[in-house]
Amino acid sequence: MELKTTKATNGLTPRQLQLLRAVAGFKASRCYSPTIGELAGEIGVSRSTAFEHIGELRKKGLVSACPGKARSLKLASKAHELLRQIAERNSESLSERPTGIALVGRVAAGSPIEAIENREQLSLNRYFGGGDDIFALEVTGDSMVGDDICEGDYVICRRSCVANNGQLVVAIVDNEDATLKRFYRENGRVRLQAANDDFEPIYSDNCRIEAVVVGLVRKL
Repeated sequence: MELKTTKATNGLTPRQLQLLRAVAGFKASRCYSPTIGELAGEIGVSRSTAFEHIGELRKKGLVSACPGKARSLKLASKAHELLRQIAERNSESLSERPTGIALVGRVAAGSPIEAIENREQLSLNRYFGGGDDIFALEVTGDSMVGDDICEGDYVICRRSCVANNGQLVVAIVDNEDATLKRFYRENGRVRLQAANDDFEPIYSDNCRIEAVVVGLVRKL
């Protein structure tokens, strides 16, 4: 259900609100900012249309960007607050329902065990916590298959700007590309190590940690 009142959306057009959500969603799922072209593709408009709407959002003080940088688009704090308020108002109109998957017992992968039904809810929040610092990313590529992380899996991440040697991290290299690798700091630089012999390590002195991986979800 969409809120249609001008007051609730701070005078934004539906397309501008769609763009704000697209920027927030892109950043949350990929850990880096979208380009205008990516935003245009995300919401199904031309680059020029997306550029014009972003210009209006900048005038309203809802987004900012650094000239000459493709991935510098950021939401202002008032944009985050606006999206939060809209989400809260929308959620109030929905009936509350249990979240998660029914956890009804255990099953043996070794010797058989007694089948006892014990109905609970299996929730990711229960195991990994909630809040804005926990998020999931879909894995593409096969550079981490040696760690049993395959394409199509989902890694559960916790936002962090630091990591210990050997931790699995989401890192931004040269302010552009995000990658999932093992993190090592050595000889004044960072080594991002794949778990596949077909991939060479990435060495960088311009690497930013965005998150550490705390879990894995796989759909068979």
